Amino acid sequence: MSTVSVSATVNGVQRTNEVEPRVLLVHYLRDMLRLTGTHVGCDTSNCGACTVILDGAAVKSCTVLAVQARNSEITTIEGLAAPGEPFSAVQQGFHQEHGLQCGYCTPGMIMACTALLAENPDPTEHEIRHALEGNLCRCTGYQMIVNSVRWAAEHPDGVVPARPDATTPVRSTLGAGS
Repeated sequence: MSTVSVSATVNGVQRTNEVEPRVLLVHYLRDMLRLTGTHVGCDTSNCGACTVILDGAAVKSCTVLAVQARNSEITTIEGLAAPGEPFSAVQQGFHQEHGLQCGYCTPGMIMACTALLAENPDPTEHEIRHALEGNLCRCTGYQMIVNSVRWAAEHPDGVVPARPDATTPVRSTLGAGS
């Protein structure tokens, strides 16, 4: 089968690869670029586990061909905070407000919420819930996820308010991985 050259900026790095025209963006990211934080949940665009930010908009990467992302800017969960760097405000919000359980949907939720806050830095609860309509979680009742986004909106720098008895939280791979 013939291949097509795809050049895109992924997490701030210019990438150029030869791909088959039928390769979905989610498979390009996971299989070719080894960015496994973007999860494949349903392959039908129902769950949102594969959500990434494409040219500033949250998209389900299982609905986009890699060739459609040519010359685009793509941000995955790995692009929000490099190892050793502080979490983004949304990642910190999920940590602070216990917005995850099993974690499978978490990268997609975080990416959808990151796009929301970039467009609307002070969303209402209704606006948060609307932004998350395309992302499913089987573990939670969504209230903790909504609280996580509210926390991020109230703390856009991601800094945890100091408490006299607080210790520095241990950095995990919140939202990244296979």
